Order: sequence, then C-alpha cells, then structure tokens
Amino acid sequence: MNNNGFNSRCVHSGDMEIEGVGNVVTPIFENSTFEFPESGVAGKYIYSRWGNPTVESFEKKYADLEKTEHAFAFSTGMAAITSSIMPYLKSGDSVLALNELYGQTFGFFSKVLPQYKINVDFTSVNDLNRLDFKNKNYKLLYLESITNPLLEVPDIVNLSRICKEEGIKLMVDATFATPYNQNPVSLGADMALHSGTKYISGHSDLLIGLAGFNDNYDNLDFYRKTFGGTPDAFQAFLAYRGLKTLGLRMERHNKNAMELAKVLNESSRIEEVYYPGLKNSEYFDVAEKNLKGYGGMVSFKVKGGIENSHKLIKNLNIPKYAVSLGGVESLISIPVEGTHKALSPEERKASGITDNLVRLSVGIEDSEDLLQDFENALEKI
Repeated sequence: MNNNGFNSRCVHSGDMEIEGVGNVVTPIFENSTFEFPESGVAGKYIYSRWGNPTVESFEKKYADLEKTEHAFAFSTGMAAITSSIMPYLKSGDSVLALNELYGQTFGFFSKVLPQYKINVDFTSVNDLNRLDFKNKNYKLLYLESITNPLLEVPDIVNLSRICKEEGIKLMVDATFATPYNQNPVSLGADMALHSGTKYISGHSDLLIGLAGFNDNYDNLDFYRKTFGGTPDAFQAFLAYRGLKTLGLRMERHNKNAMELAKVLNESSRIEEVYYPGLKNSEYFDVAEKNLKGYGGMVSFKVKGGIENSHKLIKNLNIPKYAVSLGGVESLISIPVEGTHKALSPEERKASGITDNLVRLSVGIEDSEDLLQDFENALEKI
C-alpha cells in the first residue's frame, strides 16, 4: 500500500516493469506453464493455475485499493465466494448469513453448505444491526455491504467489533460498494469479496472474482488451486485495465445514481425507492458511517404491479434489460425474472422482493440524458 490518492493508485499500483523492456502496462502472460530455471528447480511461476504474472499484477493493484495485505483473483465472483468460505468451515460448524443475499449466493448457503452438515441460519439486516446474534456459537458471519436488490446497509463498524469479541470471522461481499466507496477490512472485517465482473472491470466484458484479506492465506491458496478457480491471464488483464479508471467511473456512478434516485423518489408513479443516499432511507445514518459514497445501484417499486414495471422498461431508451450490473452502460432488470428467479415465492417474500421491484444499475452516461429518459418513460405509465 502507498499513500497516494485513489486515482493515482488505480493507475500505477501493481504494475509490472520488466527490466530492459520499458513496458508502460503489465503484459499478458498467456502461459499455461513456465520453464524451470534448471532441472528440478522451479522458478516463481510454474503453472498458471498456481500463479501467473498478469494475474498477480492485477491482485496487487486490487489489494492496494482495498487496503489489504493480500489478494487473490478467481475465475468468477461465485468462485471467490465459495473458495474463500470453504477453508474456514468444517462439518458441525454454524454460519449466520443475510437472507437478503444475491440469489446464487443464497443458494450456496441454503442448499450446498447443509450437504456438508454445516448449519446455516439467516437473518435480516435490521436484526444484524441490532446485534441480535451474540452468544450463538457462529463460526462465520457473511453479509453484503449493500444488499442486492433492496440496498440495505449493514453496520460493519459495529458488527466487526462484536465479531472480534465473539471470535466470529466476518466476510463481506462488497461488490455494490467497490473499494472506492468502502474498504470492509479497514472497518474491521476479515475479508472483502468482489464480483470483479461488475464495477471493478466496469465494461461488461469478462468474468472475474476477488478476495482481499490480511491473514495467512495458505489454506485459501490451496483451495483455489484445488477447486481450479484461477482466472485466465487475459481476463485478469482486462480487469487490471478496468481498475485503472475505477475512481473516475465510480465518481460518475455515484453522482448519476443520486440524481436519478431523487427524481424517482418524487414521482407519483413510483411506490418506493431504495437508495441509501436518500435522506429518507432508513439506512442513511448507517450508510454515512460505513460508506464513502452510496454507489450506482437504485431499486424501486412501480405502482400498478409488474405490468407497469414492464411498461416503464419498454419505454426507456438508454438502459438495457440485462441482469448484470456495474458496467459503464445503464442496465435494468426485474429481480423476480432474473437474479432472484430461483428463489421460491416464500423466500422472495421473506427477503422483501416483490413482483413490481425494479433494479437499476446506473451507468456513466450524461445525467441529463438519463433523467430525461426516465421522465419521458414515467409519463407513459
């Protein structure tokens, strides 16, 4: 880590300078294997599933931005989550997780871990923020820094303090926040996780995951090698390139999302808006303590049910209907049709996800164009 500003670190941290070459950017080492310096003596790199110079450069840049001592990259965000959790759990352990998780993550906790006789309890953000989990013998607490898709904000500052007192490992999926808006480990968490597919890469053209942490990483290294979740060098290069503009992009994402959330909040055609930066959000005070910015995600419920939600989306020109997020382009979706489709109606109800809920990933387009597009579409429902 260095003391330069965020954008300076985005541009320069982790870059690999090859002696005698003068390369300005880290090259792509598209090697599956590396030559031994001499017979029976391995060099630093052996096989790309075990480590690759391009991947390592990307990891160093991310670690500097996340303010952690170590970082590992993975082939996807889900590979980062599953490979990072498994080394810390064994049969008979108990885990506490949010019930407002990304659908695939919820499936891992609710369907996969119990097969290994790992008990998983689910709780709400509000119960967590009331610290209603002490003395329960949990091994791990897993949460999202800003939940998907209702944008609730756990109080990591307080939760990390209690976790340390109780001996509970705290892992935070900070995909929605990004290192620009939050560093969970600096707030007391044990590990920050990211689907780097989203804001970190920023261009909707790759899959990659990340974990940042300070503790010994031997077990995690073993699990990544064994599960095979190491990213390809070209994917790492694209994500490394995306990181160089993360600060600039997030500044615009934050600004555009705030302006659009205010417009939606004032519309008579919108039932409710979910954005932690709005002063009428129940999570505004917690967000002020835990976030440096409120992010580029806005969720809202359209009056008139899912039919009017479809009508609104059909009349929008800028956002594309897609289930991902965090790219330079605005993306819009209905969670019950995509990210949370796999959940049962009961599970969706417990998470507060209704049919008329719309999730919007606000891009970096000109805010005037986005606002005009939404105002025009709202008038047609």
